[in-house]
Amino acid sequence: MEKDFILAGFGGQGVLLAGEVLANGFMIDNKNVTWYPSYGAEMRGGTVNCSVVMADEDVSAVLKSSADFIIVLNQASFDKFVSMVKKGGTIIVNTSLAIEKRIRDDINYVFYPITKMAEEKLQSIKMANILSLGILSKVSGLISLESLEKALENVIPIHRRNLIPKNIEALKLGYEYDLLKV
Repeated sequence: MEKDFILAGFGGQGVLLAGEVLANGFMIDNKNVTWYPSYGAEMRGGTVNCSVVMADEDVSAVLKSSADFIIVLNQASFDKFVSMVKKGGTIIVNTSLAIEKRIRDDINYVFYPITKMAEEKLQSIKMANILSLGILSKVSGLISLESLEKALENVIPIHRRNLIPKNIEALKLGYEYDLLKV
């Protein structure tokens, strides 16, 4: 089994960190993984995305023309990547920064005010990236919260270790999202 993921937003949203956490989580689960970052020339505010490919066997290719699961944290990313969701795939949309719209009927949509919830429940919009991974964990069923928590330990730098409990809280908040609303 091979599954493809894209995480996208603008610089400063922690998209690459979230992708690295996801890739590490899959490695903890003994999967083969690639993580491929891509960002514009701007530092903060420019476009940023990364691809993660997870497989039981060897990964077939790094860059794919479509993905099974896509997380978009802003409108520009929704506009760019919605066409890349595989038929039957899922797009997770941050409705705090993107309009809730269904422009395809062959994919699944998960709309959630990710940034708003991070700010209201966690007192930090900087937790939106990790909150989105909690949603992905629940929606995909491909990675557990426990693996993502362990991945945070591997990825978060030593000087930021104090943020791990808040990141774990963000994972759980995303995971607890009521999918029946979808």
